[in-house]
Amino acid sequence: MITYLQQLISNSPNGLITYADYISAVLYHPELGYYMREKPKIGRQGDFITTSNISDVYGRLLAKWFFYICNQLKLPPVFCEIGAGTGRFANAFLQEWHDSVQGPIQYMIVDSSSYHQKLQRELLSPHFSFVQVESLEEIEPFSGMIFSNELFDALPVHVIEKMNGELVEVMVGITDEGKLYEQSVSLTNHEILSFLAESQLVISEKQRLEIPLAMETMLKDMSNVLNEGIMVTADYGYSNEEWNHPVHKKGSLRGYHQHKMMDNVLKFPGEMDITTHIHFDYLVQRGRQYQLELLTKLRQDEFLIKTGILKELENHYDPNPFSEVSKKNRAIRSLIMPSGMSSFFHIIIQHKGLQLREKDVFPE
Repeated sequence: MITYLQQLISNSPNGLITYADYISAVLYHPELGYYMREKPKIGRQGDFITTSNISDVYGRLLAKWFFYICNQLKLPPVFCEIGAGTGRFANAFLQEWHDSVQGPIQYMIVDSSSYHQKLQRELLSPHFSFVQVESLEEIEPFSGMIFSNELFDALPVHVIEKMNGELVEVMVGITDEGKLYEQSVSLTNHEILSFLAESQLVISEKQRLEIPLAMETMLKDMSNVLNEGIMVTADYGYSNEEWNHPVHKKGSLRGYHQHKMMDNVLKFPGEMDITTHIHFDYLVQRGRQYQLELLTKLRQDEFLIKTGILKELENHYDPNPFSEVSKKNRAIRSLIMPSGMSSFFHIIIQHKGLQLREKDVFPE
């Protein structure tokens, strides 16, 4: 990866690349990128965990909720998951659909990693029918639901900062010895300036901020394949008001390596996950421009309660802490406790081509 980065950076103007180009290379290079390499990334042997990795409860609950929505809104049972990782969510979802609904479903997985696609096939085949593609462009427009969990936080971002009253873009360079470093240049990227103007974000002195220009392309592609239906985004992020809080002055760009958070994302290129908090307000504003209207934004624990997770708690007590009942109950509690994982996540539900209110998509 260092050799590739040396070539990439040396061939760039001024011998510098944007953080977006750096992140794109170290995460998504077809052979050397972190997400593409044949190496565990999620779970104990990986670098981070996700909600669907904690328990199958999450995937099973979403399957029941999707069936409810299909009946309520008269939508066809077509479900598209973007960035399915190991396939554990898909496996839990399809298992619940098979157990409870016992009806047809079209399940599509969009994942650019051939390694992850292999893991998904190993887990899901031959038990379930599903379709795998590398990009949304390969999907014919459909009506149904698009779902993603921690997708937008993994997209490449530019990094800007205010220094001496002027906005600069933080770039990435590399020494002859292969050491990566930062260098600031005057901000001239008109797309970034447009983003700031549209978002109405006020940058204070010495404040850093990640600019997710790739988010617009993703939203446009999502809207293009969704004729009519629901888009559900599970992720962590901040509103514009929260971005301006002093505690976020250093931005949110960080890495995860062997379950340790790394402030310096230039370390371990290609061997470390890189993530940022997403701009919730921009997701909503830009989505609206692509006919994705906001239905509701909920903390993940609130969303899970609305979708009926409390009904999943087993009523009887099992003294064996290792039993399936005990493990399931613990998982549910961990998902809805105020101090648990869900308190850091939000669920943004957008819809296209429908006339909806929030109460239309949740059981009473």
